[in-house]
Amino acid sequence: MSVNRDDGQSGQGAKPAKGKVAARRQARVLAMQALYQWHVAGQPLNEIEAQFRVDNDFSAVDGAYFHEILHGVPRQKTEIDGAFAPLLDRPLAEVDPVELAILRLSTYELSNRPDVPYRVVINEGIELAKVFGATDGHKFVNGVLDKLAPRLRADEVRGGRR
Repeated sequence: MSVNRDDGQSGQGAKPAKGKVAARRQARVLAMQALYQWHVAGQPLNEIEAQFRVDNDFSAVDGAYFHEILHGVPRQKTEIDGAFAPLLDRPLAEVDPVELAILRLSTYELSNRPDVPYRVVINEGIELAKVFGATDGHKFVNGVLDKLAPRLRADEVRGGRR
């Protein structure tokens, strides 16, 4: 499920991005795919990371961000899943693996990266789901993240809705 793109887009229909934004977007795309692989295949993270770095052109990727997400999500998996599981309309085990990877990645960012605005986290999650998820997966991801953001970023969300 690896992607080899260097045009700053996360897939069909995505808006082109430049510089740091594009590099972060590419890091998210690859990290989501790597987290999916980790969840489905159960491979060790170091092997997955090495494979992704060999199979993909990282010249336009924020490699440090990719590494942080890929290793941070599994390290905090229990807390991350616990944050969004109560907001699901189905048991965690029934969530599509692609959407699960997106929710974990986005929850990690909401919890650990206050430098990334919550609206950006939600939008990036939706865009990933539009490209890689099931037909209405983006609606599911949007609904969960929209409920999660006020729980994890209460002050920021309150300030943004004035």
